[in-house]
Amino acid sequence: MPPKSLRRTAAGGSEESISPARPDHKDTDFVLLCQSLKVGENVNERAWKIWESVSVLLNDSIVLAATRKYWGVCIFIAAVDLNAVSFTVTDLQKTLDLNVTEFLQLLKKMDVNLDTVSTKVNSLVLKLEKKCLVFTALFEKFKRICEKIFVETPNIQASSETNKPVVKICWITFLLATGKLLQMEDDLVLSFQLLLCILAYFIKISPPAMIKEPYRAAASSVISTGLPRSSRRSQIRITQTANSAEVDPRIMEILCEENECSVEEVKNIYLKSFLPFLDNLKIPFSSGFPEMEPLARQYEELYRKNKDFDGRLFLEQDKTLQIDPDQRCELESTPKKCQTEDSHTVIPPQTPVRTAMNTIQQLQMILNTADDTPSNLLKAYFDNCTVNPTNGIINRVENLGHKFRESFAQAVGEGWAEIGSQRYKLGVRLYYRVMESMLKSEEERLSVQNFSKLLNDATFHGSLLACAVEVVMTTYGTTWNITLAGDIQAETDLSFPWILRVFDIKAYEFYKVIESFIKAEPNLTREMIKHLERCEHRIMECIAWQTDSPLFDILRQQKEQEDQPDQPEPTSTLEQPLQHNHTAADLYLHPDRSPQRRGSSTVHEVPTQQAKIETPSAGQSQFQPQQKPQRFTSLSLFYKKLYRLAYLRLIMLCNHLCLPSDHPPLEAIIWTLFQHTLGNEYELMRDRHLDQIMMCSMYAICKVKNIDLRFKMIVTAYKDLPNTSQETFKHVLIREGQYDSIIGFYNLVFMQRLKTNILQYASTRPPTLSPIPQVPRSTFGFPSSPLRVPGGNNIYVSPLKSPYKTDGLLSPTKLTPRTRILVSIGEPFGSPEKFQKINQLVSSSDRHLKRAGDAGSLPKPLKRLRFDMDGQDETDGSKHLSGESKLLQQKIAEMTSTRNKMQEQKLKDGDGGMKKEES
Repeated sequence: MPPKSLRRTAAGGSEESISPARPDHKDTDFVLLCQSLKVGENVNERAWKIWESVSVLLNDSIVLAATRKYWGVCIFIAAVDLNAVSFTVTDLQKTLDLNVTEFLQLLKKMDVNLDTVSTKVNSLVLKLEKKCLVFTALFEKFKRICEKIFVETPNIQASSETNKPVVKICWITFLLATGKLLQMEDDLVLSFQLLLCILAYFIKISPPAMIKEPYRAAASSVISTGLPRSSRRSQIRITQTANSAEVDPRIMEILCEENECSVEEVKNIYLKSFLPFLDNLKIPFSSGFPEMEPLARQYEELYRKNKDFDGRLFLEQDKTLQIDPDQRCELESTPKKCQTEDSHTVIPPQTPVRTAMNTIQQLQMILNTADDTPSNLLKAYFDNCTVNPTNGIINRVENLGHKFRESFAQAVGEGWAEIGSQRYKLGVRLYYRVMESMLKSEEERLSVQNFSKLLNDATFHGSLLACAVEVVMTTYGTTWNITLAGDIQAETDLSFPWILRVFDIKAYEFYKVIESFIKAEPNLTREMIKHLERCEHRIMECIAWQTDSPLFDILRQQKEQEDQPDQPEPTSTLEQPLQHNHTAADLYLHPDRSPQRRGSSTVHEVPTQQAKIETPSAGQSQFQPQQKPQRFTSLSLFYKKLYRLAYLRLIMLCNHLCLPSDHPPLEAIIWTLFQHTLGNEYELMRDRHLDQIMMCSMYAICKVKNIDLRFKMIVTAYKDLPNTSQETFKHVLIREGQYDSIIGFYNLVFMQRLKTNILQYASTRPPTLSPIPQVPRSTFGFPSSPLRVPGGNNIYVSPLKSPYKTDGLLSPTKLTPRTRILVSIGEPFGSPEKFQKINQLVSSSDRHLKRAGDAGSLPKPLKRLRFDMDGQDETDGSKHLSGESKLLQQKIAEMTSTRNKMQEQKLKDGDGGMKKEES
């Protein structure tokens, strides 16, 4: 039954009633749905208000077909926002007859106002989504492992009891263990290692006849050597206790070897986490196994408490846990034969678990041969210093190790502190390895061996160690980027910048070491290099602009210097290529001068326990006599990179909006205001985000140029950019403790500060345009991620890559799913005429789009923005197109957007990316 309050907006702006009922009347079916989910009156009222606000904006035919499902999503949103959730996600899905993918897609459609789904709801949904994907991947892996262990694996999907329920008991034990032991249940690696512990335990307590070789022999030896500990217990209980008292190394070795996992790490989890869990389980045993009913009852209590999805339903192939077939294909990848002369060569299946284990194993292979302490070569460098840094370095590593272990345990769980220590140990090995490589390079560059000043700089060491540990943590924590409702990067509690908080490192200091770290460690995978590049981008976007950042003090110091321009970096340098001849030593020790040339032997000779941040060094006059005060090298480099990142983001947004091309181009005018704000009004960046300044600059210029571009259009296009968050435009600082939307920030802060400058662009003598930055290919030499062709089709454009990187660490890339087609540009797959036809078609669409643009038509945004302030951002008065015209416009916009994205890719990659034929 359709809701009686459903309305729609007529073309003239008035509302047409679909039903004559009062707007505040709740539909009877809606009330019954609330009662079935046991929600309170406050949730009931809030959910109905949400429904009233969004129903007028949704497609009528869609709403009429799925009204009850939309109501359910409104109830979910209201319950989460009010902290009054009375149902589990599975309860809601079963009530609405929705699987995971359908539920997430429906939730996404509900956000038509862009503030219907709050950041609180979005955060919870992302966590649930990632957990569902992790457990789906683990269950697929679990089934395959069980087939190798048990002689006759019971029908895992059978709903009735079987004669051998060991697999079912094992899976429920795993669900209960992850819920009890892991605060981060969406951590793929930790969860999989815990699963191996549980499998090892069940191998030990299973009768040998149920187990396949080589596990049978290992399990039999355990049973034969196990001695009873209490004569008062039954024989079954005695055997179980003896067998679970300690881990059997042979069983663990076989399991870990089969699944490419660290024996030491899994054994540690078994002893420190899993066995204490068993001791506290208090489950009776029957026929040698834990009894099903008490086990299921304990999990039921946990699942009801957490109010998420019921993991037991994996055993029944329940619809609520089914995901999109394309994504399941990637989760269940099977081995593919290589197209080589050897027809027996097989590529391992690139499932999420295997990919994660492979990446970790590769890192361990390199670091297992490294030292936990400084090597002999490092000790020689230390001994050559005026002030020997050895004690300071070793004490710092030890102290930070204690802080890391404690923080890791707080984030993951108290029983996992030892795992944190093991990961930190790998990070320390990488830290010494990279430090040695850096010093070698400095020696070759400067022809000196006394690095006293650098090696006694605590900030340098803290940043370098933090970078090394971040590489290790990301290797363990990064799984894969599939999501159920879009390409969203879901972060964990251990994601960057967590390590900066643990080590108390300022982001501005950390950025100085990133590029040198990458140069010094040739075995980093492409994915890891991209991750470090993204860390650098996040620092420049927002983290370095937090109130406690040293960046503001450095900007103030430079502004106070005589003969210095107001801007941190002259605009004349924007057209010059970004130079990469600086090193970490230059940025930490000589922030006020250009990189030293070979032969400047006094660079590191001045002894000090710790160099002061961003202040001239004691020996400055030896190198630059009778010169004007020098620019801060680290600040100059920071701003050069900031400008290039800002311009690249702006071009992406302009391309998504299909802004009209004027003389000079509109994007160049927007860039001039954007660059002016970053260089001269940088206080506006304090505790804010680079993209907030970008969106305000775009709106301001379009306003004075009489171009009809609303904030709702900008925000709609912004959501489609990579690495964006809705919090960026929904939660903007106005003044201390007060936040508003991006529109509130523009009216109350941005416009007030820059009004005079903005109005100059409407005059006959506007400001001189800022130079366009030279945007190189990826700063660290690798192209960006594959671009998805818009329009809902599963088509991606990417530079041609081999399945594995040929140098350094093996870096397995995602295999193309079976349901998609791979077109490799550069391979003889077809004639050039095909590409010429594509180019002709796109060129033709440009002409159509230009005509449409001349008529004042821009890509249609969402119909309204509820956080718009009355009178501050006009309502949308665009005309409705006919069905055929609308479809044509949509297709043209899709094709043009595709070409624009490819041009963006080419802009970033320089001449090193894909080559495209031009008609």
